Amino acid sequence: MQPQATAVTAALAKLDNLPDAALSLTVKDLALLLGRSESSIWRDVRLGRIAPPVKTGPACTRWRVGVIRRHLATLTGGQQ
Repeated sequence: MQPQATAVTAALAKLDNLPDAALSLTVKDLALLLGRSESSIWRDVRLGRIAPPVKTGPACTRWRVGVIRRHLATLTGGQQ
């Protein structure tokens, strides 16, 4: 398996296997899941298209799994 495919698989595993309240998804995970650059993810946050992350430390931000699940559902029209 290629490195990016492995990373996408790991990001999907986080999304599938963790509870909604888990603070686990990084900007890199979101970029892989959405097929966009990290810069685009931050721009979408700034524009209100994606919910802002939770700052868990001085240089650490994470998104709640449930927030991203709901975001993905809106992109797919509620079908998963």
